[in-house]
Amino acid sequence: MAQTLEQLKYYPYEPVDSFANLDHHRALRTGFPEVIYCEGKSPEQVAQLFGRLAEHSSQVLATRLAPEVYAQIQPQLPPDAAYHPASRVLTLERQPDRPLLDGIAVVTAGTADIPVAEEAALTAEIMGNRVCRITDVGVSGLHRLLDRLPDLQTARVLVVVAGMEGALPSVVGGLTAAPVIAVPTSVGYGASFGGLAALLSMLNSCASGIGVVNIDNGFGAGTLAAKINRLAAQESKS
Repeated sequence: MAQTLEQLKYYPYEPVDSFANLDHHRALRTGFPEVIYCEGKSPEQVAQLFGRLAEHSSQVLATRLAPEVYAQIQPQLPPDAAYHPASRVLTLERQPDRPLLDGIAVVTAGTADIPVAEEAALTAEIMGNRVCRITDVGVSGLHRLLDRLPDLQTARVLVVVAGMEGALPSVVGGLTAAPVIAVPTSVGYGASFGGLAALLSMLNSCASGIGVVNIDNGFGAGTLAAKINRLAAQESKS
């Protein structure tokens, strides 16, 4: 069986018309099916890809799906697909009672950072995790963050989302033993340069154990958190 699964990792993909090659065996290699990035694709392409993935997988994820595009394609989607407008994420979960892993916390500096944080949280959830959400605990009122220390310190991995000067990941990194995935957002006034200021602050953090993803990349942070959490849970059992 193990040898068969190893061989299947490199087997077929599905050509979809002339615009895509769906990798149906990605879950065997990486732990989760291929994800649809919707920006730059036509509504018809998004609907077709989502439908094809839904034929093969119990979980399907599409990111950056604009509300107007969702409204256009909604009749073509599986009836159990769920759209999350704040984060522009479309999910399909056909195993709602499957066991989920605890261990991930998603933390936001401000309410304006929630859309990116929700993309991270929903990504981690569809990948089999139960997510603790901690919102609006930025450095302008640190007492709010300190009230959530028990949740921070029991997490295996933390996703910390912040715009403006991007200071929150450094603070969280100095309070917890878990790895911190820092997510800069494009929230801020002109000199924030669309999130570049937060990105540079996070890259230059004086706290250790912090990794940084790209600006507004909630999906990347959620995926990384899910992988870290899965491996940490496996190690704790061994």
